[in-house]
Amino acid sequence: MAFWEPRSTALTIRRILKVNHAGEFGAIRIYNAQLALARHLYPDIVPALTEMRDDEIEHCRLFVEAMPARGARPCRVMAFWSLGGYVLGFVTALLGRNMIWVCTEAVEATVHRHLEDQIAFLRDRDRPLHDLIGSIQAQELAHLQHAVDHQPRQGLLRAATLPLIGLVTESLIWLSTWGDTGSMRRELAR
Repeated sequence: MAFWEPRSTALTIRRILKVNHAGEFGAIRIYNAQLALARHLYPDIVPALTEMRDDEIEHCRLFVEAMPARGARPCRVMAFWSLGGYVLGFVTALLGRNMIWVCTEAVEATVHRHLEDQIAFLRDRDRPLHDLIGSIQAQELAHLQHAVDHQPRQGLLRAATLPLIGLVTESLIWLSTWGDTGSMRRELAR
């Protein structure tokens, strides 16, 4: 008998929805903070940030709508996503327009890795959710590409903050599943 039994498909799907909803909420908070400063400091990037934020609002709504049919509920640590997202967005905006794009790149690259795992898992298990996440992933990749295209690819600050922001994002994902991302990843890999 194995010491670890694979999690049920339904539980994994609920976790996917929970963490994706929380992540979209955190992204909204990041963009809201960045927009608050960008309106005064970098007005030329406000339209792009507004469009990305509006995409995240729509993604959040779609995940909320998908939850009831699958017995999922919002994450219990939404306050961390709210505060963490706002602080991250505010600090990166204070550090300059380039840091806004570094933040977007780091967050979206981390999210992309998780969405890839989820799409692979859901392909034969929940086709409607698979398709929903696939369509959302396309927009998230567009955000990532925009961020990459609008920043210089060098600098000590970028080199230091890119992995740090990725680690913060991974940590919030871990916290949202109460440390169970390891078993969720194993289940997603099945």
